[in-house]
Amino acid sequence: MITFAAPWLLLALPALPALWWLLRVTPPQPRRMDFPAAMLLRDLPIAEETPARTPWWVLLMRIAAAALLILGLARPVLGPTGADAGEGTLLLVLDDGWASGPDWPLRVAIAQSELDRAGRENRPAALLTTAPGEGAAPPRVIGPMPAADLASRLAALRPRSWPPDRQAALAALENWNRSERISALYLSDGIAHRADDTAEAFMARLAAGGTLTLARAETRPVRLLAPPRTEGDRLMLTLRQSPVNAPGEAQVIARAQDGRALARATFQLGAGETQAEAVLELPTEIRNRVYRLDLADEAGPGGVVLLDERFRRRPVGLLPGAEETAADAPLIGDLFYLERALNPFSELRRGEVDRLLARPLSVLILADRPVAEGPETTALTQFVERGGMLIRFAGARLAEHPDALLPVQLRAERQLGGSLSWEQPQHLAPFPEGSPFAGLPVPAEISVERQVLAEPSPRLADKVWAKLTDGTPLVTAETRGQGRIVLFHVTATAEWSDLPLSGLFVSMLRRLVALSSGVSGQEGEGALAPLEALDGFGRLVPPPPGAQAIPASGEAVPSARNPPGWYGTSGGEGFRRALNLGDTLPAPRLHANPPSGTAQRTIAGIPPERDLGPWLMAGALAILAIDLLASLRLRGLLSLARAAAVAFVLMGGAAQAQEAALPALVTRLGYVVTGDSGVDETMRQGLTGLSDFVNRRTAAALAEPAGVTPGRDDLSIYPLLYFTVRPDATALSPEAVGALNGFMRNGGIILFDTRDEGSGEGFSPGARTALRRVTQGLAIPPLMPVPEEHVLRRAFYLLAELPGRFAGGTVWVSREQDRANDSVSQVVIGGHDWAGAWAVDARGQNLHAAVPGGARQRMLAYRFGANLVMYALTGNYKGDQVHVPAILERLGN
Repeated sequence: MITFAAPWLLLALPALPALWWLLRVTPPQPRRMDFPAAMLLRDLPIAEETPARTPWWVLLMRIAAAALLILGLARPVLGPTGADAGEGTLLLVLDDGWASGPDWPLRVAIAQSELDRAGRENRPAALLTTAPGEGAAPPRVIGPMPAADLASRLAALRPRSWPPDRQAALAALENWNRSERISALYLSDGIAHRADDTAEAFMARLAAGGTLTLARAETRPVRLLAPPRTEGDRLMLTLRQSPVNAPGEAQVIARAQDGRALARATFQLGAGETQAEAVLELPTEIRNRVYRLDLADEAGPGGVVLLDERFRRRPVGLLPGAEETAADAPLIGDLFYLERALNPFSELRRGEVDRLLARPLSVLILADRPVAEGPETTALTQFVERGGMLIRFAGARLAEHPDALLPVQLRAERQLGGSLSWEQPQHLAPFPEGSPFAGLPVPAEISVERQVLAEPSPRLADKVWAKLTDGTPLVTAETRGQGRIVLFHVTATAEWSDLPLSGLFVSMLRRLVALSSGVSGQEGEGALAPLEALDGFGRLVPPPPGAQAIPASGEAVPSARNPPGWYGTSGGEGFRRALNLGDTLPAPRLHANPPSGTAQRTIAGIPPERDLGPWLMAGALAILAIDLLASLRLRGLLSLARAAAVAFVLMGGAAQAQEAALPALVTRLGYVVTGDSGVDETMRQGLTGLSDFVNRRTAAALAEPAGVTPGRDDLSIYPLLYFTVRPDATALSPEAVGALNGFMRNGGIILFDTRDEGSGEGFSPGARTALRRVTQGLAIPPLMPVPEEHVLRRAFYLLAELPGRFAGGTVWVSREQDRANDSVSQVVIGGHDWAGAWAVDARGQNLHAAVPGGARQRMLAYRFGANLVMYALTGNYKGDQVHVPAILERLGN
């Protein structure tokens, strides 16, 4: 359907025939005359000539250009939205809750088109949104007013991050009290947000006032990402969506606090399925940096999950009191109950003190183990003072040999009951206020038969977190530096008490682990103020003015008063609690069908209005340009020779561009295609970022990197190949082995990356085994860690570390020197995911977080990449000192 915004300009169309007489004349073609002047005078015609007539096709183009100009100035509009021409007041109704964010621009464009049409028809317009406003302000009808005045209010609308309230919108509609006929356009999100949703009654009321057109996105599912479940080392993700008749998939991206992507997972959904699960498996250091989960291509709060401390998997070190083998003995081992209580929500590590403290650690547990004087005491003291938590369990060994790393001074051990006493075993008292265990129920069946006593002191009561019914301390704690020391005055086995056999033991340990690394333990008290809120597009913004605090002990429901986002306390001892839509909202389901007689359209099927005026005027200008060229040709001012010259220049430029694209004529880095699109894209983006860094910082000029398949592509044109080893990588074909061996033999370097070293341990499990499969048959020389004096550490930058996205692992190079290859190592092997650290998107932004060093670590990764490129291009030029004396002598002369 086409309408005209300025129809009076169409009156110029009948004047087009009059242009015939004005446009049909063409000036005569000029003639070239030779001097002398007598010849010119002799050839002058005596008879009077009439101008030449314009060819019919030129005249037709001119008439068409004039017609297009007239039509363009009349502003034709194609495809106005809505039903047939309405009557009375136009009522625009928009669902502006959390489910409308992904297609909000299209909704606003359709509503604006309806306002434009109402303005052309001189009809008033009104607006009603169904979600409560900030501070839980109820919905209300705005208008009626002129459509042009309502357009600014429509443009200022933004989707909300909480559900709509159709019952309140129905009440606003009832209070509107309009007697004249209305034409309503309802842009619905299609979802029933509550069990008692009033969508059916709401649409019936809209239809009762006149005509109703219902528009909803039937082909696009409404999706809701639920908070993940923790299962060992994995995060189990759940996606819920409204039913659709076609299969699909969705990707979730785990992001760090600075917005960089850490990992991806994919949901696969069949036709009609409303729920799917995916697994996100990350090393603990990276997983604890995940700040939020985002659904790709889903601009709304329903596709965002904020992860607070409840989803962290903190590393916990275990040190037994006896031998390692005896510590695991079923039912009686020092670590038997501890491992089973901590394993579901913590990463457990075993080993000696120095090995455990070599990596970041949140909690260290000593089970009846005295601390030896000297280096062990010094290391544990530094661990605590820097923010670590030391949890200790008493026993016979600790009672006999107490040390300085205890929160209280110990007395001799005490026995209740047994052969030396007839007293009954003691039970646990309710946990005192201020204790991290406050609020936990205390089972009556837990009893303590034996414990290590604390020496009475004036400050003993301040250090008690749990006690027995007779007032004897059971758990004491003390702050040391930035950390804490916690002591259970009983063993970690069932020898002295029933505590390790109970669920209370698990809850107590879980709260202690959550209390580590600066996480406050007072979250069971008071209220949590809003810190940041998610807006209707899934972005974190300052909380709206009407946002209120949520109770720390109870579950809040996202609403206008409690928008989803971050709540908590500020300051050094503060903490954050995430409130997500997926915590409490039900799975999306379609709302009831509209009343009979309602016109139904999909939002995707309602095109917004298109102003054809600019296109018609552009067409007129194009025709006039062609007319100009034709006139020049008819007058002899544009020869065929000149046209051929222009075509030759253009063809020559294209040939030069094609020649420049040949890889043999430029220097570029290569990567071995693995078949995994995600891995291959990361390598391409990584080498693109490295090439840009090298081009900016050095004299090298690298072109775009290219993917290669050994055995099929020519490898001789690449100085360096990047080879990411996937855990499921298979052995290379004989052709690939031969090609890579020839590449190394002729001076090429291969960088093998397993992505599982240092802080990335566990990121790519099985990659080291796959490396042995991949390199089988390759001429890999004996290897050694990169020595301090190796050229790779000083080819361009002086580097003490060679990190990538991960840090802390070992980088290997050739041990033997091959003079035929300038003693350059043919292979470099590591597991730091250098491509992930170098990777950039189309805007030059880094895509993956560098852990644990952040920006400094990424810069070192780029510098290592620059050294590697220089090493591949120039060999051992910095290590070759053979000719230095001769050069200095010549300079002296």
